[in-house]
Amino acid sequence: MKNEIKIFSPATVANVACGFDVLGFCLDTIGDEMVVRKTQEKGIRITKIEGYNLPYEAKKNVAGVSALAMYNDLQPDCGFEIEIYKKIKPGSGIGSSSASAAGSVFGMNELLGKPLDKTKLTYYAMKGEALASQCEHADNLAPAIFGGFTLVKSACPLHVLELPTPSDLYATLIHPQIEIKTSESRALLPKDISLQKAITQWANVGSLVHGLHTSNYELIKDALNDVVIEPYRKQLIPYFDNVKSAVLEVGALGCAISGSGPSIFALSKSEATAKTVQKAMYNTYSKTDIQFETYVSKINTEGIKIL
Repeated sequence: MKNEIKIFSPATVANVACGFDVLGFCLDTIGDEMVVRKTQEKGIRITKIEGYNLPYEAKKNVAGVSALAMYNDLQPDCGFEIEIYKKIKPGSGIGSSSASAAGSVFGMNELLGKPLDKTKLTYYAMKGEALASQCEHADNLAPAIFGGFTLVKSACPLHVLELPTPSDLYATLIHPQIEIKTSESRALLPKDISLQKAITQWANVGSLVHGLHTSNYELIKDALNDVVIEPYRKQLIPYFDNVKSAVLEVGALGCAISGSGPSIFALSKSEATAKTVQKAMYNTYSKTDIQFETYVSKINTEGIKIL
């Protein structure tokens, strides 16, 4: 059995417009790299972090918290060292903390001979994610671990549904270089919503799930509409409405906030359209004084990958 593993832990998009805290999908071109190795000395140690200034103490790092939760339950006859090569900017809205939290438990599980299934790995990863967002939720974690589109049917007890991915579906993202903390973004949200908005939102979620199952791109387009969360969170993202109108004009199926922002995602039918959408995003933000990055990605149906 191997004593060391190197993995690609992908970025993810949570909420997917209408599915606040329950829907997510996995990206293919953006992610962290991590190395996990077994050691004779027991315990969890983070020995290397590159890319961003994050805490080395396991109890203060999301990768360490999820690893400790799993380690304390399994009580293996070894310890683990974790190296994090952070390429997803913290606070970017594309699952930076979830990539770390999921990557550590995935790597440990592989080195222990895979005693845990994907649901259990997601459960432990939620413990780390809670450090970043002050609550346990799996809408970023589940797609990173399961791959593709996922729906979190229940967080307690944890129940994740894997949804199919239409073959010609591509994501485009723009990441404005500003930081929005998940906890602050959640604080903006209303405690109560009108019944009419709730009806609209759950009809959109059901329609999106059906559209994914049937590869009905027109239905997906019609369903990618958030009437509950977006009106509040978009206030934190400069030029959000400009980006959204620009990408819909050039053929995107839909456009919404990725997670809690500031990243904005669009889904398109075909890579060519996704690249046209990327140009529209670029043209919109290049007129501003805000630094930004754009990406085009096929939906990653595998999730975390061994390198």
